Amino acid sequence: MLEWWEFALRLGCAFALGALVGVERQWRARMAGLRTNALVSVGSALFVLLAANTVDEVSPTRVAAQVVSGIGFLGAGVILRDGINIRGINTAATIWCAAAVGVLAGSGLYVGAAMGAVTVVGANILLRPVARRLQKRSNAETPDTDTVYRIRVVCTDSQDTHVRALLLQALSETEYTLRSLDCRRSDGDEDSMTVYADIVFSGHQDEVMEQLVRRLSLEPEVSSVRWRELDEESE
Repeated sequence: MLEWWEFALRLGCAFALGALVGVERQWRARMAGLRTNALVSVGSALFVLLAANTVDEVSPTRVAAQVVSGIGFLGAGVILRDGINIRGINTAATIWCAAAVGVLAGSGLYVGAAMGAVTVVGANILLRPVARRLQKRSNAETPDTDTVYRIRVVCTDSQDTHVRALLLQALSETEYTLRSLDCRRSDGDEDSMTVYADIVFSGHQDEVMEQLVRRLSLEPEVSSVRWRELDEESE
């Protein structure tokens, strides 16, 4: 049986390190952020602590193995299919790693848990620009020409800033260049605004634009949204 202070120390370590992993995800505005990763780490530690306090009943290593398989269902919940793209795999992997950090903390391996948390955060932060550079280099070697799309969104007068933020967030998982982003008062309607955005993609990305339209059309403040491909010579 563990003393209460040792129990609290392990649980607090799991909470702090899980929150550390979640800060980066929260900063990136991902689905599983600060609270989710902290709770995953704490929950994993609690299961291991339960095994540590009932040594005659079950082995902590067997409980840890069950935690690993159980976290898979939670991770699957944040993986989404968005048209032809798959989103959330990195977030699911981060949740899995947060569970591992919790298991280590619950087992009393404080140094190992801290090293694991720092490694996870470092991988998410340091490898992100590396992955983007590799993606850009791969795109540069592709002979596709650039395609310019214009999207037009009509929304309520007070929500144009929110709509612009939603537009940029919806594009955050794609490789694009934002040529212009403009907001004007709609003709004949003083209570609505029209947001125009010119977006440059490598090659044709009609499916991405269709996904963008579907996503924005679900917002209650949006009354109209449509896109078209611009002819560079006629601009």
